[in-house]
Amino acid sequence: MSIQKELESLIKNDVLLEIEDYIDELFEIIAAKKEDERTKEELANIQEMRDDFIAMLKDIESGDMDDEEAEEILEEIKEMRAEEE
Repeated sequence: MSIQKELESLIKNDVLLEIEDYIDELFEIIAAKKEDERTKEELANIQEMRDDFIAMLKDIESGDMDDEEAEEILEEIKEMRAEEE
């Protein structure tokens, strides 16, 4: 599997699903009127992150991302996920 395909799979099958779940949790907090300014900022940040990942998928699909860039992003994602655990 090419590095771009590995990155694409990780983003589609893991990262975006986790982000969407987190966005749902934030919306539930907001709907329950238990939010504060930090929650709203977190929601905006996570939505921006989701949009960045969607843009990365478009770059992969259009061939605008090379192996080096894909590998760097893949490593960053793995580091972020390791920090969360």
